[in-house]
Amino acid sequence: MKAIRYSDKKIFVEFLSKSNSNSFYKVLKLFYQDLISEWVEAGNNREGFTEKWFKIVIILDKVSLHKKQDYIQKITTQIPNSHLEYLPKYSPDYNLIELVWHSAKEYIANRLFKSVEELEVLLHKLLNEG
Repeated sequence: MKAIRYSDKKIFVEFLSKSNSNSFYKVLKLFYQDLISEWVEAGNNREGFTEKWFKIVIILDKVSLHKKQDYIQKITTQIPNSHLEYLPKYSPDYNLIELVWHSAKEYIANRLFKSVEELEVLLHKLLNEG
């Protein structure tokens, strides 16, 4: 799963063993914890993160695992100040991370990897380290 923060173009990547709503929710929680950690590392009070009126807009495509109501409810209640926004159907050009993903796929195309782990290491390097 991949995401890009609009403000500074920071890329977040997590490898999933399964692509389902539960994994999606867990990764969103990890991303949220990363945001809190950055806030605290910048010298701010942890409690201030949720007390400030920061708005976290999560832009999603319309894949079914992003739209399950029980997980949408968990996200909106357990990730304070979050707002889910959905892209129109068939609009990958509006999704910034798709452009990054396209470049990464071009770079790894037609390469032979000895293991899935080797592929994951390369993808992590490409997507997280540039």
